[in-house]
Amino acid sequence: MEALEAILTRRSIRKYSEAPVGDEVVTELLRAAMAAPSAGNQQPWHFIVVRDRELLEGIASFHPYGAMARKAAVAIVVCADLKLEQRPGFWVQDCSAATENLLLAAHAKGLGAVWLGIHPRPERIEATRKLFLLPEHVVPLAIVPIGHPAENPGPVDRYDPRRVHADRW
Repeated sequence: MEALEAILTRRSIRKYSEAPVGDEVVTELLRAAMAAPSAGNQQPWHFIVVRDRELLEGIASFHPYGAMARKAAVAIVVCADLKLEQRPGFWVQDCSAATENLLLAAHAKGLGAVWLGIHPRPERIEATRKLFLLPEHVVPLAIVPIGHPAENPGPVDRYDPRRVHADRW
């Protein structure tokens, strides 16, 4: 799948088959995530690969939109290590770029995935910290459940020329 096709056809997938996602595929997804741009090339990210069914259930139990985690083959928790920050505050952009790369790579591999936002919601941050035993200097940005899609919502053209401005507002 070409890059532009992946971008224009990616959708949030919330229903998965029971087929597993292999370790080598997960490594490819993480390699794509870590290829994201970051401020000053600081790369403040860490990733937790979650396969444990109790932990996937735990995600679904605290996240108001996380029910699909119960059926995901794997989930990836995208975190920022504030000790790695060289450009304070840019970790949100850096880890968001990594998360989008992860979503696009999953789609390009024929998998389904969805972005569950954690940051900036304090209750979600604390629940994620507790569930995954994160140290205080590590902030979770997102959780991405991944699996083989059991739905195909089809692409949506979201281009809106009313949101495009030339030279000035």
